[in-house]
Amino acid sequence: MDSFSSPPSGPGSSMSPDDLMDQLKTQLAQAYAQEFLETVREKCFDKCITKPGSSLSSGEGSCISRCVDRYIEATGIISKALFKSSSH
Repeated sequence: MDSFSSPPSGPGSSMSPDDLMDQLKTQLAQAYAQEFLETVREKCFDKCITKPGSSLSSGEGSCISRCVDRYIEATGIISKALFKSSSH
């Protein structure tokens, strides 16, 4: 059973709205971090690392840095657009 569907356990363990919101924010942050790492691994690593070895070449390091920067920028643009459209 996952944490979304499992009821609180123990005596007097009903969650306050603030506690529930904090738990949801934590779970969303964890999901975003996992998605970010998977995207970096799938997109940036596969694109930039052509010959895996014990260390990165300067070109591979620069490629990964640019790729991650573009992903962060794109995520910010999408987030702003979503929040802008949902506030109307």
